[in-house]
Amino acid sequence: MSGLTRHFLRLDDLKRDEVILIIERAIELKARRERGQRSPILENKTLAMIFEKSSTRTRVSFEAAMAESGGNAIFLSSSESQLGRGEPPEDTARVLSEMTDAIMVRTFEHEILNTYADYASVPIINGLTNDFHPCQVLADLLTWFELRGDIKGKKVAWVGDGNNMCNSYINASTLMGFELIIASPSGYETDLSGEWVKKTSSAKDAVEGADLVVTDVWASMGQEDEAERRLSVFKPYQVDEKLMSLAREDALFMHCLPAHRGEEVTQQVIEGNSSVVWAEAGNRLHAQKALLEFLINYN
Repeated sequence: MSGLTRHFLRLDDLKRDEVILIIERAIELKARRERGQRSPILENKTLAMIFEKSSTRTRVSFEAAMAESGGNAIFLSSSESQLGRGEPPEDTARVLSEMTDAIMVRTFEHEILNTYADYASVPIINGLTNDFHPCQVLADLLTWFELRGDIKGKKVAWVGDGNNMCNSYINASTLMGFELIIASPSGYETDLSGEWVKKTSSAKDAVEGADLVVTDVWASMGQEDEAERRLSVFKPYQVDEKLMSLAREDALFMHCLPAHRGEEVTQQVIEGNSSVVWAEAGNRLHAQKALLEFLINYN
């Protein structure tokens, strides 16, 4: 796998067997870390991280992944670089390609990310855009595979806004072969569809018999002015114990965090036995180590 630069802009930039390869590698690297071992798989490699949106998990997980793997990460924000003075993505991509081994971008419009990929000669990684959040869903898949095995043929319920996480779950559904039922209120549905995807306005219909229930905040970054209106619209889509009881007895609950307890999920669910959100969050580190190795070392 050499000669062509591989980017990770959407989950389906990978093939199913590549996702499984990355997951298996992540599980291996995680096991080594738990034994106190750090594998220098990215020794002398440098990751540039462009943040136009704020972050906790994405920044820490990528920085820690590089540090623990023997590499370096450089944080760039609009306020601390020429990005804030209007340097276009085309120029930034070409300059950073001369200096680093990969570029992670967390931005707004997905087209901005595509522009970076068009002009970069090193891998571009989507740290989040308004349309997709593939690194998070890769960590979600890792969490499922660790606990339950292959997700093929399972039923996943997405409850809430048809946002970037929802879109990446649609990509995952098609790629990995699981049924995805999306429950969103009218006017807040995603435009994307897929072979294994069904849409409904009923949270109960979506969750009934589900193996995995997933939700996210009702107002994402940039939608703060809509938050009050969304609270009333999305109220019937709160994941509480009554809704979770409709899923399979051994169903898991995931949330990409940060969570607003009492809104999209109750305290009882997120802290309950079905919740794996802390393992899910921690798996960002391991999934991204394996992803970085795949993109940097195998290109």
